[in-house]
Amino acid sequence: MAKSQLTTLCYIEQDDSYLMMHRISKKNDVNKGKWIGVGGHFEAGESPEDCLLREVYEETGLKLTSWKYRGIVTFIFEDDPAEYMSLYTADGFEGSVTKPDGTMIECSEGKLAWIKKSELDSLNLWEGDKIFLRLLAEDEPFFSLKLTYEGDTLLEAVLNGKTVLNI
Repeated sequence: MAKSQLTTLCYIEQDDSYLMMHRISKKNDVNKGKWIGVGGHFEAGESPEDCLLREVYEETGLKLTSWKYRGIVTFIFEDDPAEYMSLYTADGFEGSVTKPDGTMIECSEGKLAWIKKSELDSLNLWEGDKIFLRLLAEDEPFFSLKLTYEGDTLLEAVLNGKTVLNI
């Protein structure tokens, strides 16, 4: 049986916007073409916070100074191992994702952009991401969300043990 995967994802907030990444740079990327927050896979011996801080710094150059653990999201993709994602928001950081000329810094995994929260629905997002972004917007207390996919299609969403979507 395949092992599970542990990951983090962070939505960094500034001026009613989230720092988002348009995943267009990597060849074999399950998130290809989608917009997501920043984060990635745990390395050996890392806690969720260790992974969060390292991944945010690697992808953005930002050093987080204030963050909140918001929930655990379980992804089920057909025959792949389950992915357990620690979901964070951050509202304090040191550094900048813009160059002196005002353009965004380069990231090897995609293009970074500050996106107004009111405009998130217009982006190419995973359907499950729309659910947890809504939970973040509603300031839902710490939650557990299980998302079952077949390809790009969300088949089921279970929030805190209760089915909220079943196709």
